[in-house]
Amino acid sequence: ECPSYDMLLLNTNQIQQKIQRLAIEILEENYGEREIILAGINTTGTRFAGRLKVALEALCKSKITLTTIHINPANPLSEDITIDLPLKKLQNKLVLVIDDVANTGRTLYYAMKPIMEVLPKKVEVVVLVDRKHKSFPVKTDYVGMSLATTVQENISVKMGEGMEEAVHLE
Repeated sequence: ECPSYDMLLLNTNQIQQKIQRLAIEILEENYGEREIILAGINTTGTRFAGRLKVALEALCKSKITLTTIHINPANPLSEDITIDLPLKKLQNKLVLVIDDVANTGRTLYYAMKPIMEVLPKKVEVVVLVDRKHKSFPVKTDYVGMSLATTVQENISVKMGEGMEEAVHLE
């Protein structure tokens, strides 16, 4: 068995730079959009979406709405996949589905389930770290950092109030 290791991939400043760049890319691609809905997946995805919301609001006048998609990543079909916003609010809107890490794409794939109940104008995917292990037909539109890792390796994202923000490879 290989010895365990922990490598810092992104520190707080680098994460902030990635968020700033992602916000600019999103606005370039969706210029003139009056409302953008940021749908973060679970806790860390929503924290990341919240940080993105601050960056987007500093750059544009669009209405930015933050919501959370609740899903069990270990077993997506074990419980209902829900979104905090009433589904009709997604109708004909730009919806960005946001997560900290895209690995196999399974969580992102199943997170789309409630969104499929309505017809948004456009759905795009934003991730802080994209790993190249897709087993599901999910395309990441905006990526902070792309990584080729082994399946055994783990990416850990620490993000939240009053904590040192970091992305580690373990």
